[in-house]
Amino acid sequence: MSDLLTIADLGRDGLEAILALSERNDLGRPLAGKGVALVFQKPSARTRNSMEMAVVQLGGHPVYIQKDEVGLGARETAEDVARTLACFHEVVAARVMDHRDLERMAAAIDKPVLNMLSDRSHPLQALADLLTAKQLLGGLENARIAYVGDANNVCHSLAEACSLLGVPLSIAGPQGYGFSDEMEGVRQVADPAEAVQGANIVYTDVWVSMGQDEEAERRRQAFAPYQVTSELMAKGRDAWFLHCLPARRGEEVTDDVMESAKSAVWRQAENRMHTARGALAWMLGARP
Repeated sequence: MSDLLTIADLGRDGLEAILALSERNDLGRPLAGKGVALVFQKPSARTRNSMEMAVVQLGGHPVYIQKDEVGLGARETAEDVARTLACFHEVVAARVMDHRDLERMAAAIDKPVLNMLSDRSHPLQALADLLTAKQLLGGLENARIAYVGDANNVCHSLAEACSLLGVPLSIAGPQGYGFSDEMEGVRQVADPAEAVQGANIVYTDVWVSMGQDEEAERRRQAFAPYQVTSELMAKGRDAWFLHCLPARRGEEVTDDVMESAKSAVWRQAENRMHTARGALAWMLGARP
């Protein structure tokens, strides 16, 4: 059994294995008669629904746990929460504010721990992103991805995944909102048109994430030149549009891009379920 806290933890072999498993519907019922704890410090529509259905499809029983029910780091330590949940569940999954809580949970128990989102990483989203790109392009060999906007946790996991698989990724954002570290095959530029030039996938996310309300106006001003419009999309190579959702139409993306024939955001959303199923199966020992 394996933890999944970041995409980098997987290595190339693990990442490719999960993507392959995500395209299969014959993974059996490795969770039959078993529970999966789903701890949510942050609410989510896609993560909750995709994870619950993935657990059900593998024969298990998902248990949704709200932040006040465990008081992670307040009512009980991250270690004690993990040890308690491990008494009842085969997998402990958590959507947390602080990535270090996941690391402490994983260190405290022998059951696998799954990151459903942290301030540092969103591996489940990156898995769905790459599966979607693979389906749209018929493979990842010729994929060229442009990410326009905030270099946040979603972008970081996407960058880790692209680096592992050798998929070129260009990130465009204003100064002060990029990564300080470098990853092979990932370039950061200031000009969104430069990033999108020749790309066949264009991706964006909200400019203001949960917990950044005090920065909202400053961020909107900084990112205003980075809105994904039809004109920007036209600089790509017959590019598809992706967004991890929820989208703030009229901010990071225009309504016509969201509703265009080249928007694959709903396929991407559905793939959250398929890649969650693949990730859980891999964590439990399945291999393609």
